[in-house]
Amino acid sequence: MLIDDLKEQLKQLDPDIETITTFWKNNNLEQSYQDMYNTSIQENFWQNPRQTEILKELQHIKNQREQYLYIIDNRAEIPELIDLFAHDEAELSKLHIEIARLKKAVYTFKVNLLLSEPDDASNCFLSINSGAGGTESQDWANMLLRMYMRFCERHGFSAIAVDYQDGEEAGIKSATLFIKGKNAHGLLKGENGIHRLVRISPYDANKRRHTSFAAVTVVPEAQEVEVTIDPNDLRIDTYRAGGAGGQHVNKTDSAVRITHIPTNIVVQCQNERSQTQNKVNAMKMLMAKLRQRQRDEENAKLAAVEKKKIEWGSQIRSYVLHPYKMVKDHRTDVESPQPDLVLDGDLMQFIEQYLIWSGS
Repeated sequence: MLIDDLKEQLKQLDPDIETITTFWKNNNLEQSYQDMYNTSIQENFWQNPRQTEILKELQHIKNQREQYLYIIDNRAEIPELIDLFAHDEAELSKLHIEIARLKKAVYTFKVNLLLSEPDDASNCFLSINSGAGGTESQDWANMLLRMYMRFCERHGFSAIAVDYQDGEEAGIKSATLFIKGKNAHGLLKGENGIHRLVRISPYDANKRRHTSFAAVTVVPEAQEVEVTIDPNDLRIDTYRAGGAGGQHVNKTDSAVRITHIPTNIVVQCQNERSQTQNKVNAMKMLMAKLRQRQRDEENAKLAAVEKKKIEWGSQIRSYVLHPYKMVKDHRTDVESPQPDLVLDGDLMQFIEQYLIWSGS
């Protein structure tokens, strides 16, 4: 029946609306609006040196508030209208249109609310580095690589491996993905950190439990105008590519490694047949890392994940496959009892809760 369909559509919106209301309350946005509004109506406001800035901020949060109230009010009113017109198909059909509008408003508002930083809409580079532990950690790094590739497939992102270093026996030592799509950096920035795996090792003949670590680094793609690089500060090496890629990779020195001497930042790219194209992609990675470094220094933050020890005590998320099954984010306390789904790219619950947590 139409009435049951309408109620089910509303129910499906509830998790997203809960995300919105939690973020709104945690960030005291209603109080921010009231404070700015009260400031703007004071008699001597025109003398305030921040008048233009305050009015601009007030207009922005006023627009947000109007969208927020539209969502909250309609979610409360539509069920009442459904019950009121339970036997009127024509009116229920109109409510079907209203729910479609509400659905679009919820999705748009949630994305705009959670992803409001300047770099959130950017493409990004996601790098994975295995920790100490040889084959175990290298296999874990490869599992993470697959997880992010599957996440990108699920959400329509293009993910290209611009660098890939095979492990000694299995898995990978490191890999870098260039992820392209709207809000790619905004969604994946919370994956930045140490990821820990606990499982019975498939490489241990005695079937003992092992703990492995891998580091994930996410940086937004930088525009060339944002970063100036002195060519004299670069050391560029070429070498034969290795790993997946067919016979060609071992025949020519197409892979490129660039070292930025002042900062000792090293990037490399080997996925293209052309040395020139690999150099272009490597320069993009270098610009992104230099830009991120500049921002970290400006914000007085600690340097990026590569400088953290990949070991106990520094992990952002644990993936336990034995003796029980659980994925837990140690920042937000979000848990999933289905690690197989998470490792298949089902990350959105962790991503959304991180965005709420980091914005609060």
